[in-house]
Amino acid sequence: ARARPVLGQRADALVQLAKLGPVRARDLARLKIPRTYLKRLTEKNLLQQAGRGLYVSPDAPLTELHSFAEVAKRVPHATICLLSALQVHQLTTELPSAVWIMIGVDARRPKIESPRLEIIHASGDALTMGVSIREIEGVSVRITDPAKTVADCFRYRRHVGLEVAITALRDYLAKSRKGKPSQRPPRELLMEAAKVDRVQRIILPYLQALS
Repeated sequence: ARARPVLGQRADALVQLAKLGPVRARDLARLKIPRTYLKRLTEKNLLQQAGRGLYVSPDAPLTELHSFAEVAKRVPHATICLLSALQVHQLTTELPSAVWIMIGVDARRPKIESPRLEIIHASGDALTMGVSIREIEGVSVRITDPAKTVADCFRYRRHVGLEVAITALRDYLAKSRKGKPSQRPPRELLMEAAKVDRVQRIILPYLQALS
């Protein structure tokens, strides 16, 4: 087997860090590692540039949710939502061609060329309610929970399509029947999210028909 190159303490620490998840160039400041190490290790194929200012280990296991971890690393205040959140919660069989994120109405639009983003804006409770943290490839990713995701699909039905929203609702109800009983009924959680999104009257007829 080919011998591993001698890197030095800082370079080795950077390689090990990249194996835990994507590394941003600005992360190096707190570790007191010069940014020149990124170029040096990339030339040695010990790191790979995954995007502007973002580096990963060639040995790091990548999952189907890798793009979500990449976006979360580069836009920490963004919340994965709508079609992308449906994918995470297994409420759809489709793989969206873009990463859907929610940001505040006053937030600056992220400048990311890849992966492609679909961006929606929200404020107040509609932005913060029903958001949880999920670890993906070592990165803390903000994502809307199942109930809020379904309610958002109805709120933003012009973006994702009413058929997608109805299918998400049907899958949400079917999955809740098969899952373990929770402290709060799934329908109650859904209607709470619908109230925040102001889509109670829109979602209720579909909920009654599918229940």
